[in-house]
Amino acid sequence: MPRYTRRAALALFALGVGYAAYRYAQNRRGVQAAKALYANPLAQPEGALNVYHLGHSLVGRDMPAMLAQLAGDGHAYDSQLGWGTSLRDHWEPEVPINGFEVENDHPRFRPAKEALSSGQYDAIVLTEMVEIADAIKYHDSAAYLARWAGLAWDANPNARIYLYETWHHTDDGNGWLARIDRDLRKFWQGRVKYPALANGDAPIHLIPAGQVKAAFVRAVEAQGGVGEVQSLHDLFSERDDGTPDTIHFNDLGAYLVALTHYAVLYHRTPVGLPYALMRADGTPARAPSPEVAALMQRTVWEVITRHPETGVAA
Repeated sequence: MPRYTRRAALALFALGVGYAAYRYAQNRRGVQAAKALYANPLAQPEGALNVYHLGHSLVGRDMPAMLAQLAGDGHAYDSQLGWGTSLRDHWEPEVPINGFEVENDHPRFRPAKEALSSGQYDAIVLTEMVEIADAIKYHDSAAYLARWAGLAWDANPNARIYLYETWHHTDDGNGWLARIDRDLRKFWQGRVKYPALANGDAPIHLIPAGQVKAAFVRAVEAQGGVGEVQSLHDLFSERDDGTPDTIHFNDLGAYLVALTHYAVLYHRTPVGLPYALMRADGTPARAPSPEVAALMQRTVWEVITRHPETGVAA
């Protein structure tokens, strides 16, 4: 498939017409036209992948390490992380990245622009800061998604670009599940991914981790709890003082997100994969019980195969 005119898209955004590109995507291309980019699924990768992760603590160190263990021999990855860092802040050299020295003090760190310019990665997974509405309003999300995608495709036209959909705080007054249902179409697709596709014909695919988490929570609730998971809060960490962390996943949540990445990137069902894994520092992660792991794996594949924008065949 020919790649979209990356330099043209970047030039438009650099000239400050991100909003015009958004209107173009909405009015000329529209949602249906954008979806046409995903009519044909991607080919399943033939072997192990070299993956780059750009983001923040909802990527973290442990989730990519779990993904590597699920994928097996040959899978390689690098990353650049920050604390709540937007795509804009990762891009602009004069903008400080909060937590940069702490979050990137590990062997898998590689500076993002150097990494993407190398052309060495088969897949690049990008995510935006949350609150997603603030990222769009104040950090020009679509423009910077287009810039990162363009940088990667200039170096490697065959690289697969993914937008990793995350989630918001569990105590959001609008309802956690209600926002997951609403925000994919309204924000992640409608205000970030689709506008970034303006003026081109190369798709940015989706890793719908928020949708997977919501589907898993609903499956748990429908059964009145499953094993050690009784509610969505059992997928999230606790702070040092013992109070609930309303945004960061624990080991169970990291495993669920790693399964989601595996299914999307490799086009393989995660059913039957191991669930006793290690964290990035080599310590054992808390493993889900067999019944929880099985429900996670089934849920991931059900969600992934019904979302054409993942690139995975139904």
